[in-house]
Amino acid sequence: MRIWAIANQKGGVGKTTTTLALGRGLAALGHRVLLIDLDPHSSLTRAFGVPLDPPPKGVLDLFSTPPADLSGLLRESGIPGLSYVCAQTALATLERRSANQPGLGLALQNALTRHARHHDYILLDCPPTLGLLMINALAAADRLVIPTQAEPLALHGLAGMSRTADMVERSRRRPLPVSILPTLFDRRTRAGTETLKQMQDSYGERVWEDAIPVDTRICAVETLTQPGAPGEYPGRGLSAYRRALEWILAEDAQAMEQAA
Repeated sequence: MRIWAIANQKGGVGKTTTTLALGRGLAALGHRVLLIDLDPHSSLTRAFGVPLDPPPKGVLDLFSTPPADLSGLLRESGIPGLSYVCAQTALATLERRSANQPGLGLALQNALTRHARHHDYILLDCPPTLGLLMINALAAADRLVIPTQAEPLALHGLAGMSRTADMVERSRRRPLPVSILPTLFDRRTRAGTETLKQMQDSYGERVWEDAIPVDTRICAVETLTQPGAPGEYPGRGLSAYRRALEWILAEDAQAMEQAA
């Protein structure tokens, strides 16, 4: 089982779209994939058409006492091989609870360890804030994927996320490989092309050499939850995500080989 955290401390960079696109791609390759929505805004949950009122069973139940079993929270999507766990808006209260409930920082990692044999890949869609939920995700992850817009202001969020990854890597004392995925790229703009080059110059091999273009077909993430032909990637955006997935898988294989 491999766990990928999809995270950035800046919002609006395409985290949920990236989680769905990569998860869909992994499922098309024949893998058993689980997507976990860790964001109180619940964008991934809503993309699958799950109403938020009444609150569904989901991630919050992993932080209860005693914690729920992850297998009882899974929902099957319409895409073969792809399942998911819902978020709830009450996840926003976890920060306050953590002061009086020790051990919450590893709750997700413990739940995933108990569930290890059931999926090949688990993708964690993180909230855009550095807090308990993101720290849980980074503590559990085998790889961090950072979607980031190819525009100047996004570089500040990328720098902050990179510092956070380094901090978590030191504290957990095992590597946290990072894959930086440029998103929402408009090659017609000078700001976009210059920012992409600056990103690649600053972060080197951590950055994908290509970029996910702006594509209205995937602006509505609900389209990514609908079943289609195996391996189908309609439009420029999903075709780019297919290539990005190949790159991340190659990077992941190399990291596992070096760790062996």
